[in-house]
Amino acid sequence: MKKILITGAGSGLGRALALRYAQDGAEVCVADINNEGANETVEQIINLGGSAFFHACDITKQWDVDKLAIALAERWKSLDMLVNNAGVATAGSLDSESLEQWQWVLDINVIGQVRMTKAMLPLLRNSNSSERDIVNIASQAGITPAPGMGSYSLSKAGMVSYSETAHLELAHEGIHVSVACPAFFDTNLAESLRSDDDGMHSALNKMIKKSGVTADEIANKIHAAVTARKFKIVTHKEGLKAHRLKRFLPIEVYLNIVKKRTKKFVKKRG
Repeated sequence: MKKILITGAGSGLGRALALRYAQDGAEVCVADINNEGANETVEQIINLGGSAFFHACDITKQWDVDKLAIALAERWKSLDMLVNNAGVATAGSLDSESLEQWQWVLDINVIGQVRMTKAMLPLLRNSNSSERDIVNIASQAGITPAPGMGSYSLSKAGMVSYSETAHLELAHEGIHVSVACPAFFDTNLAESLRSDDDGMHSALNKMIKKSGVTADEIANKIHAAVTARKFKIVTHKEGLKAHRLKRFLPIEVYLNIVKKRTKKFVKKRG
């Protein structure tokens, strides 16, 4: 039975991934700070005939992460897959976002993921599985940023870059690292959004509803891509198109296109 740890699995994409891998017969450790949501995920998996358990963990707290690593070492002795999914959302202009908000999102979306990976590497190295994986959940915002989401985009771009480094460092050990970059989909992202701009909540809700994509669909795409040993997983067609434009067009041309498309999101100053 494959042993998988998924952070932030108490809701949204984390829950969808937990359910998807449980369908394959994996035992899933549901790690989250949301006890109620995490226990609901475990209950859903068990009701479907799967195997799962909950362990509370705040990825910004080293002791919490260490306790989780100790618990998994005692229960499993090893780990076959780590999914770094826990994260938060922020939005706001360069003027409006406080430095405290930048520090908050970076501590969770970047340092928290690094902290978790470092703690779980000994368990991954102890696995005898032919397929050992680290799956980092970044965002479309990390590869094609837009105005009004500077701190969030930075945190997710950081995860893409970190994933590239980890992929290169761990490949020779047989540990495959992937990074997923989903765009908007039906989730509770807007509810957890931190922003000093009230308009960002309504704008984000509109984009989520407009997407027409579910967390289950994103989970299935990530599952298929990881199984195929892909590295960068861009889950949305429009996102893939934008990513390709950025890669192949001269950067000035690409930026001019984005500026025209996002002009209405930028408030004029002075």
